[in-house]
Parts: sequence; structure tokens; C-alpha cells
Amino acid sequence: MALYARGATAAIMIQENWDPNITTDILRCLSQIAPPGQWLHDHVDGNADAHIKAGIVGPSETIPLEKGEMLLSTWQNVFFCDFDGPRSNRELVVTLLP
Repeated sequence: MALYARGATAAIMIQENWDPNITTDILRCLSQIAPPGQWLHDHVDGNADAHIKAGIVGPSETIPLEKGEMLLSTWQNVFFCDFDGPRSNRELVVTLLP
């Protein structure tokens, strides 16, 4: 199965889902790598950091399926990352391959 986040400031991540601190840690790390308000694109629409973060994380993931179930480990989960939102309309494309 292939997952693809449509949008230049959205991304897909597979990450631990047990400890809620991991999402905070990831967002804090990405904010340190790409802080808002200091990029040339910010003069256009103020969201350059969202573009950079989406580029770092990436727009897609491929997950193997077995008997219709995703083969994620016990601690893994799929996260849809909206770095410029939340937006009212975001799309996730799911492609199932034989």
C-alpha cells in the first residue's frame, strides 16, 4: 500500500504511537531545524518553514499488507503531518498494489 500526502506543506510519517511525547519531540526538532519567519519564501505567503518541514519528512510512505492488514510493528502508526494548518481540506491518496 502506498500513501501520498497531496499538498506542498503536508507529509506522511511512520512513527511510534505509544508515547505522546514523541510527537512533541518531533515538532520541537523540526521547529529548531526550520524555524518560522526567517526564509525568503516567507515574503510570499509566510509558510516557508512548513514547506521545509514537509520536504524533510516527505510526502509518502509504502507499507506492506498481509491479509488486508498493514504490517506495522506494535509501536508504529501512520501520521498525517499538516505543517501549515490545520487546513479545512487535505487529501491523502491511498494506492493498493496487487
